[in-house]
Amino acid sequence: MNPFRIVRNFKIRYKLLFVYSLTFFVIMCLSSMVIYSIVKKNLEKNIESELQNSTSAILNTVRTAVSVSIKNHLRATAQKNHDVIEHLYGLQASGRISPDEALERASDIILSQKVGMEGYVCILDGHGRVLKHPKKSLEGLDISDHRFVQEMIATKNGYIEYEWQNPGDAHPRPKALYLTHFKPWNWMITVSSYRKEFLKLVHINDFKENILSLRFGKTGYAYVMDTKGNIIIHPELAGINVFKDKKLSSRFFQKMLEKKNGKLVYSWKNPTDNRFRKKLVLFNYIPEYEWIVASSSYMDEFFSPLTAIKHLIIIVGLCSFILFIPISFILSSTITKPLRNLTRLFNQDIGGGFSNRLARMDSHDEVGQLTFYYNSFMDKLETYSKNLKAEIAERKQAQEALQESEEKYRSVMEATPDPIIVYDMGGRVTYMNPAFTRVFGYTLEDSMGRKMDHFVPEEHWKETTEGIETILQGNVLSRTETRRKAKDGTLIAVTTRGSVYRNKDGQPVGSVITHRDVSQVKRLEKAIMETGEKERQKIGTDLHDDLCPHLIGIEGLSKVLKKKIEPLSEDSGLLTDRITELIKEAILKTRRLARGLCPVYFNQGLESSLRELAANTRIMHRINCRLSLETRIPSENSMVVINLYHIAQEAVQNAVRHGHADDIHIRLSRQDNHTHLSIRDNGSGMDDAASPGGMGLRIMKYRAGLINASLTVASSPGQGTRVGVQIADTGLGPALNSAPDKDETVNRQI
Repeated sequence: MNPFRIVRNFKIRYKLLFVYSLTFFVIMCLSSMVIYSIVKKNLEKNIESELQNSTSAILNTVRTAVSVSIKNHLRATAQKNHDVIEHLYGLQASGRISPDEALERASDIILSQKVGMEGYVCILDGHGRVLKHPKKSLEGLDISDHRFVQEMIATKNGYIEYEWQNPGDAHPRPKALYLTHFKPWNWMITVSSYRKEFLKLVHINDFKENILSLRFGKTGYAYVMDTKGNIIIHPELAGINVFKDKKLSSRFFQKMLEKKNGKLVYSWKNPTDNRFRKKLVLFNYIPEYEWIVASSSYMDEFFSPLTAIKHLIIIVGLCSFILFIPISFILSSTITKPLRNLTRLFNQDIGGGFSNRLARMDSHDEVGQLTFYYNSFMDKLETYSKNLKAEIAERKQAQEALQESEEKYRSVMEATPDPIIVYDMGGRVTYMNPAFTRVFGYTLEDSMGRKMDHFVPEEHWKETTEGIETILQGNVLSRTETRRKAKDGTLIAVTTRGSVYRNKDGQPVGSVITHRDVSQVKRLEKAIMETGEKERQKIGTDLHDDLCPHLIGIEGLSKVLKKKIEPLSEDSGLLTDRITELIKEAILKTRRLARGLCPVYFNQGLESSLRELAANTRIMHRINCRLSLETRIPSENSMVVINLYHIAQEAVQNAVRHGHADDIHIRLSRQDNHTHLSIRDNGSGMDDAASPGGMGLRIMKYRAGLINASLTVASSPGQGTRVGVQIADTGLGPALNSAPDKDETVNRQI
């Protein structure tokens, strides 16, 4: 259940109380969280800073104490050896011992000493060359390239710390030395050892009280432990091993040893405590001594101010909430009382008009302004009421006239026998008349709001796209012949015409396309053409098979007649020869006429006729005319063969007469289930190959339409012309043979 839906039905005073209370509660919670988090963050920061500073101070104290102990020990050893050498030198100077004996006794004393487990005393000359060393193999070695040796040569006396890695060590270790210089012999006496070995020299009591005196809060303290869990310095647990004492929880000590440096929060109870409390510890690691110094404190001792702040916030919140209740009711009454008065006036019957429902304005606040606007609204309603009645009557008349006009235009469109379809600017259907459904099968219910891309066959998309662009530019699409696909898949020949329609502002909002079914006309035209071709074939056949033999017979008789009358009269013989010549010319003309009426029939198919067309073009016009045959069309497809031949003949004649071409290439091929006939020339071309102005082009397009083929003409001035005809295999019928006979030459050039 949504609580705000319930509050929405409350009275205003309760809404105000609810909103104020909720707002105050949210503000108090957010502000308390912010204050609490800021104070807590600052306290934590201060605690960590104090503990960190204390830990750093302890760390420095331990380091300083250890360094002083190491330095004092090494210095004492070096000074002692210096005193021994000085004593031997005094004996030598007094003549009591020889110089060689003094040197030998000094060397024996120095090399016999050992500093810790691995420390030793060695002697270098003033140039960094080893003179005496516990390892004899190093004597005479020049080690002046080391930085700490260079520092020794420069200082001659003093304390030096450095890192050193013996051949068997995995990594360098911290080391310290103290040197003194014995000038008479130019000896640098060095006493060195690894710092870790001097841990036993550290006197814990030197800095124990300083560490134990550090306090944080009431019970916070600092302590020191080693990596084995031994508590070195602690107010209560000194000398205890935390890993062996079962009374202590060693888990967090284990984490300290793993991290070495950082901070931890854990629960801890000292032996004197009666409960566990959260504790914060900051710790650092001294690797050379394997010590961990730490500063810790109980967190509740530092966060005690937060408890006081929390109690203060709760008290302030309760007191404020108690004050909100009477304030909310008093404030709400100044709003609800005028509103109830306005509600009462709104509920009055409007039969007496709007001017009798004015309210009294007692204040100038927002409620008073609402009352003022209410009175103004009532006055305006009175005026609008009168004007609205007049406008309703006027609009009713206009609506009746508009409805009558729409009905008239709709009746006209629905009575139109031609299919009409209306699109919006996005190409989606908004209307189609019954004739469209009757012809193509699509209904308005199925197509409303959808595009009709499936309505256009793929081979007609180019011309359709151009027509759409013409219409969208605001021009009228002239009557265009094309085909459209019915719902059952049938292709219907149509002529289309279209234009845009505009709104009252003159902006185009859609297009209206009219289709006219011309399939019956196409069938009639095709039938007429077939009938004409048959008549032409019949006349050609009669001329070739009847008249030509008849004339040939007359020619023979005239020759017989010449033999009979030539002995009787020489003039009669000459006259007979003239008659024979005329008969021969008649036979030749008859054959030409028959061939012209039916060129394909007499040459046994399209291929033979195209060969003869190419040969005649070469002979008559003295130009290069080539023929490439990559497929063949059976002569059974007479209409296809005849119209393809006439298209090729017209294209060749245009190339010679108008293009003045001297090279023509006729090609018959097959690709992608289509047969292609192309005529390409190198003539002057045309300015606009797509222009319908030429009669020859229109005839070619008409013939292509009769056989359901597509015609393309590509041309540009000076670049020649290409006429292409493309017909699908389905238009050639079952007699299609996709390749020439075996005795034919594929890609034959004629």
